[in-house]
Order: sequence, then C-alpha cells, then structure tokens
Amino acid sequence: MELREALKRRHSIRLYTGEPVSKDVLEDLIEAAIAAPSSLNAQPWHFHVALGDARRRVGEAVAQSTRFLEEYAGVLPPGMLEKAAAFYADLGKAPVVIGVSVPDSADEVELINFLVAAGAAIENLMLRATDLGLGACCITAPRWVVEEVKAALQVPADRVLAGLVLVGEPAEEPPTTERRRDVVTYLE
Repeated sequence: MELREALKRRHSIRLYTGEPVSKDVLEDLIEAAIAAPSSLNAQPWHFHVALGDARRRVGEAVAQSTRFLEEYAGVLPPGMLEKAAAFYADLGKAPVVIGVSVPDSADEVELINFLVAAGAAIENLMLRATDLGLGACCITAPRWVVEEVKAALQVPADRVLAGLVLVGEPAEEPPTTERRRDVVTYLE
C-alpha cells in the first residue's frame, strides 16, 4: 500500500473480531514503531505487549474507568456515553493491547520530547497495522486508573504510560470523517 493510501485509510478501530494476531505480525508492527524519530535519537519508548491473560488483566483495569465516564456526560454527544462505556468494558474485543511507556523526567522539555517520540512511534505502528489490513486504535483516556493499567502491563514506576494501542482484525469499517481545513497558517 502506498503511504498516501495508508494515511487516508487509517481510522481508529473500536470493534475487533477477537482473532489472535501472530507474533511475526506483532514483531513487524514493533519494527515499524521503533523506526520513528526521537529527539537526539533517544528512542525512549518501551512496548508492553499484552496477550492472553495479560490482555485480560489490562482490559479489567481499563474497564474500571467506566465509572468515571459520568463526569463527561455533559460534554459528550448524545449516545456517546453508552458507546464509550461499552468500548471500555471490553476494549472492542481487541486481542492485543500494547502499552507504550517512556522514562519519567522532572525536566519538562525532556518529558515532552519523550512523549512526542512515543506519539511518532504509535503513529508508525498504526500506519503499519493499516498497511497489513489490521485495525488499531490509540487510547489515552483511562487516566483515572493509570496505576492499575501500569500494574497490569508491568510498567515500572519510573516510566510514564504514554498510551495504549489496541490491535486486531477489524470488525467494523468506520465512516470517513471530513478533516478540518482551518488548521494551518502560512507565514512569510
């Protein structure tokens, strides 16, 4: 698949068939992720790949966040609260959850650089998943239960969980949404 096509086809998939993803494919996804750029080539990311029982434990930890969704009832569009609660309850049946962590840092600029690098790695992984016909979705929302999620993923205390990437065979094809065009200012 051409890069432009992968960029257009990549969507956040929130419903999966539950079919396992092979270790070879997972290694391919990680190879794509570690090709991402990072400040001073720090490569600060670490990938915590949860399968089987580990995936179940991560799902249980994330599912605890549904009790906090009520706080957002007023800002979510109608019907989205129920949809979000259902998604967090089983993570859309994604068979793989990949936690991406970076070192914690008291230096704000360094931490920002680490998180930007993690974001680039996540996007590389998601684009490669699209290229392979898989679905993927990055979530950062379960911040209310981040310590429980970190424990389930065995993320060390000195690392920050940048996000979770769900991966699997898609069981949906979300509609293409129009992208905003008022997001650029050209300066001369």
